[in-house]
Formats: sequence, structure tokens, C-alpha cells
Amino acid sequence: MQNITILVADDEKEIADLVAIHLEKEGYRTIKVSDGQEVIDTIQTHPIDLLILDIMMPKMDGYEVTRRIREKHNMPIIFLSAKTSDFDKVQGLVIGADDYMTKPFTPIELVARVNAQLRRFMKLNQPQTKQHSSLEFGGLTISPEQRTVTLYGKNVDLTPKEFDILYLLACHPNKVYSAEDIFQKVWGDAYYEGGNTVMVHIRTLRKKLEEDKRKNKLIKTVWGVGYKFNE
Repeated sequence: MQNITILVADDEKEIADLVAIHLEKEGYRTIKVSDGQEVIDTIQTHPIDLLILDIMMPKMDGYEVTRRIREKHNMPIIFLSAKTSDFDKVQGLVIGADDYMTKPFTPIELVARVNAQLRRFMKLNQPQTKQHSSLEFGGLTISPEQRTVTLYGKNVDLTPKEFDILYLLACHPNKVYSAEDIFQKVWGDAYYEGGNTVMVHIRTLRKKLEEDKRKNKLIKTVWGVGYKFNE
């Protein structure tokens, strides 16, 4: 873990210090910042492997920070926030966060989530022994190596989780996945009641894929069961 750098962004110094202490005990390097603009500036000048991000920060809130980061970077982002409503959690996950913890929190659980996100990220981004071919379906092209999606030649801007959901379904056409299956495979844990989170991601994914314009939908809901990808 000595080569892992974690950025801790929280305007409450006591919380940032507490998080950093427990992460450093695990062997991680940490950088602490106290506002949203500092997050953007730090990521531009330092190699960051994971971001722990508060939502309510000066200059730029965590939601806007995440939107900007996701334009160029795919490192794991964990929200650590006093906002506890399901709406806030889902909004954070939909715009590109990988996990969401509420304050007050237990440091041991936060460290466990950090470890889980880093393991998953490194597994997904390790060099492949063989080239994976792009998937093509009726004007839709999914390129797993570049993690890009195009629709009739036009780039489709997906969050990392939206891409993972689409790729999971597209790799197994006509196989039905329950919301729980998708959540476990894409998020890699069972920390949340994942059904609503998956539903919101599917909804935004369909919108970005312009499903309303298609007679034959690519992503089909199998009522009472889950979702599948139509060839």
C-alpha cells in the first residue's frame, strides 16, 4: 500500500485528521484539502488513487467536484457526508461516486471500504493478457479496453458505474440480472439496499443511449425479475 495516495477532502479539520490517521496506519499516503477547488487543483498536480470527499464544502460542493473529475478521471470516489437521505446517496452514486458513507462513521468501516474499492479498481485496470474485442449492437459500440461507448459514431458520456452496468448486460445478451445481482457485481459489496440505486442508474443509462427513440430497446425490463440486454 506504500504507493497508494488518498486525497481526503473535508472542511472539518478534525474529521480530515481522523481519516488520515487511520489510513496512514494502513500504509496509505494521504493528502488533506479543505475545499472543492483544492480537490481539483490537487488532482491536476498529484497522482491520486482514491478520493474521500465531503459534499458540503466551500468554493465548490462535492457533487460539482465529482462531475468535473469524471470528465477525465476514473479513480474511486467515496462520499463521506452528513447528508443522510436516500436521495442524497442516490444522487452521489449517479453522478459518479463509487460509495457513500454517512457521518458519524466508524474509521474501521471506512478503511474497509477504501480497501474494497482499491482492490476492485486495481483488478479492473490491471493489464489484460489478451485483447478484449469491442461489442457492437445496432449502432452501439462498447470498447472495454478504452472504456468508451459510441452511438452511431457519437461518443456517449457514461459514468464508470453506468459503463460497468452496460458492459455487464451487453456481455451476456438476453440473460436476466436482478437489481441485486447488478449491484453486487458492479459495486462489489452489499452495503446498501441497491435496488433503487440500480434503477436510477438504468434510467439515466437509457436516457444517454436515447432509448426513447428506439423501437426495439437495448435494455429491457423483465418485470418482477430484473433487466436484460437485447441483441
